[in-house]
Amino acid sequence: MKKRERKVDWLKGEGPQANIVLISRIRLARNLEKIPFPHRAGKEDLKKIILLTKEAISKEELLNDFYFLDLEKISDLEQQVLIEEHFISPIFAQQKIKRIIYINPSGNLSIMINEEDHLRMQTLMSGLQLEEAWELIDKVDDSLEKYLDFAFHDKWGFLTTCPTNVGTGMRASIMLHLPALVLTNLMPKIIPTIVQLGLAVRGLYGEGTETQGNLFQISNQISLGLSEKDILTKIIEIASQIIEQEQNARLNLKKGVSIQLYDRIQRSFGIMRHARMITSIEALELLSMLRLGVDLKILPGIPLKALNELFILIKPASLQKFFKEELDPLQRDIKRADIIREKISKY
Repeated sequence: MKKRERKVDWLKGEGPQANIVLISRIRLARNLEKIPFPHRAGKEDLKKIILLTKEAISKEELLNDFYFLDLEKISDLEQQVLIEEHFISPIFAQQKIKRIIYINPSGNLSIMINEEDHLRMQTLMSGLQLEEAWELIDKVDDSLEKYLDFAFHDKWGFLTTCPTNVGTGMRASIMLHLPALVLTNLMPKIIPTIVQLGLAVRGLYGEGTETQGNLFQISNQISLGLSEKDILTKIIEIASQIIEQEQNARLNLKKGVSIQLYDRIQRSFGIMRHARMITSIEALELLSMLRLGVDLKILPGIPLKALNELFILIKPASLQKFFKEELDPLQRDIKRADIIREKISKY
C-alpha cells in the first residue's frame, strides 16, 4: 500500500462564488453484474468486488496514480479524519471489513469500494463547479466501464441499493455558507421551497446530520427519469438563486450595518484570537462569523483557504492527527484554541 500525505483540494477556496460555495460534489453509485449488493454480499463476494476493481484501476492510465487505503488496516482516528475531510461516509467507516478507498494525489477524486453500493465514485471541487466536477467523474466512470460490467437495466438505468439512486446513480450537491440568510431569518422560508422543488437540504456531512456553522448542503433527491444534465441544470439554477439571495442579504447587512453586527463579528474575531478553550461547535459558529466579516470587509483579509482549512482542522480527529496525540475532550478544546490563535494571529 502506498502511503503519502493526502491533499484536500477543495479547501483551496478557489473557483466561482467560492466565498459562498465551499464544495461542489458529484457522486456516482455503481454495482457489478451478478454480485449481491454489499449489505447482502458475503466476504468472498466483497473480496471479489475489491479484486475486480483493483484490476480495472491498474489497467487504466487515467487512474494509475490513485493510491488506496484499507479500512481494516488504518486506525479509527484516521477513519474519522477521512470522514471529516469528506472522503468517506460514517456508514463506510462503521462497516470496515472488506472496505477500501482509492484517492488520487490532489484529493479531488475518490472511489469507495463496498459502501452502500459496490462502487461510490466521488469528485470534490472548490466553488460552484458542478459541471466541471461532472466532466471529471464521467471520465473516471467511462474508464472503469471498459473493464467492469455495471448492473444496468434498459428501463430503470443503473441499479443501486437505494431506490432514490436508481437511474443515473448520480447525487450532485453543493455546500453553501449562508450566514446572512440565517441572520436575517430567511432560511426557514427558503428551506421548504428548496424541498418543494425536489432537492434535499442536509448538514455538514450529508444525510442525517445537522446544519452547523451556517453550512447547508443541497442535492438532488432522485435520479430516476432524469438525465445527468437535467440534475445538474436544476441544482445550478436553484443554487444560483440562493447565492444571489445570500449576496443581497450580505449587501443589505453591510448597507444598514448595525453596531450589533459589527460587535458580533469583532467579538468572534476577538474570541478566536484570545480564547484558551473552544469547543468544535463554538469554533464552527465563530468561523462562520469570521468568514462573513472578511467578505464584508469588516475584518482583515484572511484568505479563504486559511478559513476553509480551519473548518477541517478544528474537528476532533483532524485536531488529534495534527498534534499527533490522543486527546480527551477538554484537551481538544484547549488545543483547538491554540491552533486557532496560531492561524488567526498571522493576519
